[in-house]
Amino acid sequence: MFADYDLIMERLAQQNLWDFPGGVEPQQYKELSNQSDIATMSLPERVYIPLKQHIGVKGELIVKEGDTVLKGQALTASDNAFSVPIHTSTSGKVISIGEHVAAHPSGLKEPTITIEADGKDLECEPKPLSDYKQHSKAEIIEAICKAGISGMGGAGFPTHLKSTNVKPIEFLIINGIECEPYITSDDRLMREHAWQIRQGIDILMHLLQAQQVIVAVEDNKPEALSTMSIACQQQENYQVISVPTKYPAGGEKQLIQVLTSREVPADGLPIDVGCLMYNVGTCYAIADAIMEGKPLIERVVTITGKAAQKPQNVWAKIGTPIKHLLHYARYEPEFQPYPRVIMGGPMMGFTLSSVQVPVVKITNCILVPASGELPIVEDERACIRCSACADACPASLLPQQMFWHSKAKEYDKAQEYNLFDCIECGACAYVCPSEIPLVHYYRKAKADIRAQQSEKEKAEKARVRFEARKARLQREKEAREEKHRLAAEARKKAMNKEGNSSKSTANDKVAAAIARAKAKKAAAAADIKNNEKRQDD
Repeated sequence: MFADYDLIMERLAQQNLWDFPGGVEPQQYKELSNQSDIATMSLPERVYIPLKQHIGVKGELIVKEGDTVLKGQALTASDNAFSVPIHTSTSGKVISIGEHVAAHPSGLKEPTITIEADGKDLECEPKPLSDYKQHSKAEIIEAICKAGISGMGGAGFPTHLKSTNVKPIEFLIINGIECEPYITSDDRLMREHAWQIRQGIDILMHLLQAQQVIVAVEDNKPEALSTMSIACQQQENYQVISVPTKYPAGGEKQLIQVLTSREVPADGLPIDVGCLMYNVGTCYAIADAIMEGKPLIERVVTITGKAAQKPQNVWAKIGTPIKHLLHYARYEPEFQPYPRVIMGGPMMGFTLSSVQVPVVKITNCILVPASGELPIVEDERACIRCSACADACPASLLPQQMFWHSKAKEYDKAQEYNLFDCIECGACAYVCPSEIPLVHYYRKAKADIRAQQSEKEKAEKARVRFEARKARLQREKEAREEKHRLAAEARKKAMNKEGNSSKSTANDKVAAAIARAKAKKAAAAADIKNNEKRQDD
């Protein structure tokens, strides 16, 4: 049974929260980057803007090589609901449209627009909806879509789709947890721009009409907690809650469980339990789009790690190469045993294959750990079945069994253990004494399963097409045969009719001949009789 609204509100007022199972408490390194204001970097010489930076469908290009573009100009467009446009983050010239290394663990390339900056940073004329309450909700949602906003907490789900919800919402949850041990981009954003985040929350409340807003901030961010409390104090149904520091408290399902005790179903969504969640960065971007008319073309990125002489948070333009960020933070690769740049935190991040990878909408951290700063990745050893991974799992899964089946490529059995409920938080690998990279096995298994499902879907579509073609050919054959049968019957009827007509004509001729013969015979008999009579006379 779900905790009812009144009980939840009572416990929130008392700061008496619930908890989620498992979780870990890694050492925190937030002080490396959260001590200074968010900096504004110089313009890069080139920006590399991938065509798809969100969950869904990429848009269609509306520019071509050689075009001159302005800052904030849309580069793609689409009528598909699961697509949001991308925009250029500075003015310049489109010098190429082709493949470029992606912000992905695989290091593969993806379609990308390369723009050479002209250094002027000239922007398009903004079109704000500052009096948004005078506009229809459809217009506001369309503006959010046209601004290219997708979830900035890591998922990248198109924000306008989530904002079109029609189900009743009890709790609108604003996620300011940021539980990774190094990342402080949301922390600094809340400290410096709490009012604009509050404006974004107001816009969402106007669209969604939730009963209560809960702004959740971890208790290791006292300054952010204070500024958000001040920004929200005028709203009676806005509540800023301090959440105990524990990884991964920032996970969507885990945070909902902490705040409301409600568990999102395995195959369900937060709305199924009366909740909807947005990241604080997403709220800031919504306010920027509606109040200022600015599309999502930059975001706060944490550059941290002891191999950087100047770790800090920066406003990074979308498409900026990671190399430019590292140069700004004075990255010293000699502090590392081998060059290692991680996008994301140490728990859920991945090592980049190239520093030419661009910043995308979900990039929140670049980590360059010095020698000894992070545990050295040792050779994988045999599982000792200690069950520490199961104890740490926040989703109450059985990582050990999923690992065995994933490694053996027994994917059906892995799915029986709810493989796809794994949020890939890395807590299991963090506590594993055998140094088994458990999450890598799960990611590989998921990718293989998705590939198999894709092939299966393609095969099913091909089968459906084949059977449809076969049925069509059969119908065409039957239609031809029926046509031939009808034609044969028509010919037969015609021949019968013609035969009957010929037979009737022949009979008439015979009768006429007989009649003529009889007439002739009668005439001859009459002549003989007449002759005999004359002789008698």
